Amino acid sequence: MLPNTGKLAGCTLFITGASRGIGKAIALKAAKDGANIVIAAKTAEPHRTLPGTIYTAAAEIEAAGGKALPCVVNVREEQQVIDAVEKAVKTFGGIDILVNNASAISLTGTLETEMKKVNLMMEVNVRGTYITSKTCLPHLRKSRNPHILNLSPPVNLNPMWFKNHCAYTISKYGMSMCVLGMAEEFKGEVAVNALWPKTAIHTAAMDMLGGHGIEKQCRKTDILADAAYCILTKPKSFTGNFIIDEVLLREEGVKDFDVYAIAPGHPLMPDFFLDAETDVTDRKQEQYGASQTFKEEKKLSSSQHEGLESAPAKSLSPVAETFRVIQGAMSEEYVRTTQGVFQFELSGDEGGTWYIDLKTKGGSAGFGKPSVAADVVMSMSSADFVKMFTGKLKPTLAFMSGKLRIKGNMTLAIKLEKMLTQLNSKL
Repeated sequence: MLPNTGKLAGCTLFITGASRGIGKAIALKAAKDGANIVIAAKTAEPHRTLPGTIYTAAAEIEAAGGKALPCVVNVREEQQVIDAVEKAVKTFGGIDILVNNASAISLTGTLETEMKKVNLMMEVNVRGTYITSKTCLPHLRKSRNPHILNLSPPVNLNPMWFKNHCAYTISKYGMSMCVLGMAEEFKGEVAVNALWPKTAIHTAAMDMLGGHGIEKQCRKTDILADAAYCILTKPKSFTGNFIIDEVLLREEGVKDFDVYAIAPGHPLMPDFFLDAETDVTDRKQEQYGASQTFKEEKKLSSSQHEGLESAPAKSLSPVAETFRVIQGAMSEEYVRTTQGVFQFELSGDEGGTWYIDLKTKGGSAGFGKPSVAADVVMSMSSADFVKMFTGKLKPTLAFMSGKLRIKGNMTLAIKLEKMLTQLNSKL
């Protein structure tokens, strides 16, 4: 890991969303130098499911060697931002660094994204970043080495990153456009850069999106904290950059990246918006698959599909064999804990509509549409479907890389992934 240099001693960092996750990790790294940290986040009372408040984060920062100022801030509320900035300047005498970390996410398609979710993402990610930057800039310009750092990606206009979650992508790219514009506008006065992880980072948000077991494919927040520290200790002439954490740290001489892994040696999931690595990581995923692949055989006719429950396994082709095993593994426990109906629209060999009903008593699976309306519709190729159900392609990776399109209840989609983990030994 990158060692501390002491360069942030006495500096004041205003960090949005610093009560947990990446924001808190960046705060703790700076605190080890003796920095002042303004924790600008919403959580004052313990959340029902998420760990940490601005006050628990403040205690950790103080214990690490820094000074903390917890402020209740919803970046959607301009006055709350203004009040927190004024309090920070009054307490610490100024602001040297702004980290725009607060973010909202909803990985849903255009027709499935309610406008209140669209508004949330636009107001937190784009408008919140803009307001906080605008409010801090007069104070940053007075600093000796001021920085703004946005946790946002390089702008990648590959349509793949828009088609499954258009609103989210627009909102994150809005943060990146703030970097483009403000870096040029304040060149020579304030450094403005973006930082993005090469791989998925294990946070409460990732647990929510990927479900149990996803952490093995992730790195710790420490890698972003180290990369952010490296950026924030550079001169203000270092500006207008879209930085990938691993790339920067390699340039800084870091060679051992296993220290950042949750499960060293396990294949890592690439983060959104970085399509160059997707296929390579996908191949690594396949190398770690525990189950054997099924032999490709002739496509079944509809009448053959309808009789798949009684057909001998050896006569079935991959998709039908997968559904035969799923049908055989059905249990009241799966139905009770899942309560969802899943429809699969498959393309390629064995293309067509298939379903898994984990809502109706006893459960069922097979060819055709379910007897009741599906809660989740998943579209993908039949080859990727088999890979997904045999543990060779993680559903989260398939979704992020554009191989899987999901419409409907995302929470139920995550429940299905948990069931897949239990089924893999049978498939």
